[in-house]
Amino acid sequence: MMTLHFSPIRSNDTLILERQGDILIANGEAFDFSPLAEGQSLPAQAVASPWFVGPVSRRGGVLELTVLLPHGANAPHAQRSPQPIGLTCDGLVALPAAPALET
Repeated sequence: MMTLHFSPIRSNDTLILERQGDILIANGEAFDFSPLAEGQSLPAQAVASPWFVGPVSRRGGVLELTVLLPHGANAPHAQRSPQPIGLTCDGLVALPAAPALET
């Protein structure tokens, strides 16, 4: 399992995340956290990516990470104050986003 925490930031950048086990892919760049043992932690500076802004740790078998969440100027509350999400499956990560407009 993996838990993602978010640090929202006003930015026009786009973030696409994908999970593959203990690997998190951020905008096409893979970061493998499988060597991180239970109870260990890495500072954000140890991960060579500006998307990771907090420590990466493994507690209770859960890999926990904090990533930047870019949002636009008029972002809804869900993007400005996102809740952490737990990932149990591999694949693309559904990030907190603006609600879809109905047509």
